[in-house]
Amino acid sequence: MKTEVTELLGIEYPIIQGGMAWVAEYHLAAGVSNAGGLGLIGAASAPADWVREQIREAKKLTDNPFGVNIMLMSPYADEVAKVVAEEGVKVVTTGAGNPEKYMSMWKEAGVKVIPVVASVALARRMERCGADALVAEGCEAGGHIGENTTMVLVPQIVDAVNIPVIAAGGIADGRGMAAAFMLGAKGMQLGTHFVVTKESIVHENYKKAIIKARDIDSRVTGRSTGHPVRALRNQMTKEYLKLEQEGASFEELEHLTLGGLRKSVVEGDVANGSVMAGQSAAMVKEECTCKELIDRLVRETDALIKGAGFYE
Repeated sequence: MKTEVTELLGIEYPIIQGGMAWVAEYHLAAGVSNAGGLGLIGAASAPADWVREQIREAKKLTDNPFGVNIMLMSPYADEVAKVVAEEGVKVVTTGAGNPEKYMSMWKEAGVKVIPVVASVALARRMERCGADALVAEGCEAGGHIGENTTMVLVPQIVDAVNIPVIAAGGIADGRGMAAAFMLGAKGMQLGTHFVVTKESIVHENYKKAIIKARDIDSRVTGRSTGHPVRALRNQMTKEYLKLEQEGASFEELEHLTLGGLRKSVVEGDVANGSVMAGQSAAMVKEECTCKELIDRLVRETDALIKGAGFYE
């Protein structure tokens, strides 16, 4: 399954695992990379020393390329950016900001830079500042989201730039991958489905919440603050949406979600924590290994678009 993305990143399949905070650590990243995709370590708001340790542990588990996702709003972003270059990481994906100031350092270190974008304007800007590819993420995705759906966002970004586009948001099986290829994407990023793999070290309650999720169980909080976040509905989202409706202040709403993701991922409190997951959660039916998941995705995609000439 060769595409411009597999060639660019030196991987077997054009499948990237999302860099999810508190979820995407070295076990999962190495598992995805060993299965032929590109695993990512989610730096989130973690200090640089933690990220360095994660990178070194991942190297012990895989000889294949893997990457780091940097949330540019993190207070440690500058230090983490340097660690990535120093440790010889092959790929960086970025979110929540502009990676332009790190570009020359990363390029000199041979790092491929792939910003996550949710608009055409940002996609064009990232191409101008030297991005190697882009992740076009639709609002079906879990966590922080934009407004456009994957179906409309991907083809518009494909038309707007000359670098490879990776589709994200709502993709959970070969049908989603085949559709993304038809929209012009050269690769796919999946998050929610990888949360429920055996290599993922999240709390069992978090995995069960995703497996049990129905099509109506996804909620978006934070629209009133300008920071919309998609998660599975629970006591916390119910309370948050009620407060939003009542016109609660940003500080009040922030206090409610403080430490929410760690609460669900690490402690297993899926009632009061933030169970970030995309709308594709309802399509995730069982836990499997990264290899089993990727093999199935490739098999399903091949069967659907064989002979269409989208990849070799």
